[in-house]
Amino acid sequence: MITLTDKGAEKVKEFLASQDNAAPTAGLRVGVRGGGCSGFQYQLAFDEKREGDTVIESQGILLLVDSESASYVDGAEVDYVEGLQGAGFQVNNPNVVAACGCGSSFRVAEEEELSAV
Repeated sequence: MITLTDKGAEKVKEFLASQDNAAPTAGLRVGVRGGGCSGFQYQLAFDEKREGDTVIESQGILLLVDSESASYVDGAEVDYVEGLQGAGFQVNNPNVVAACGCGSSFRVAEEEELSAV
């Protein structure tokens, strides 16, 4: 399961409200893809539900997760942060065992075990 913080939900609602043609099945897609110096990168996008998606509702927002990403983001929390480096969504993921110095990519325990073999 994935959750949104109060600030994360507020920002998603603001964006969806600004879209004139946002479908009722629109929400925040949370996924991962291979890449970055640590192995995986998050993909966050405003999107509509697709066949095969796991749909989770958090604070009235639909969170959309494709089947390939589900195990990597299980238990994660999506937040919106503002700081000196700018503002944007941040994923706090308990599955991460290592991350790169810039924080844009990560590795999970399953990948650590495969690397050790």
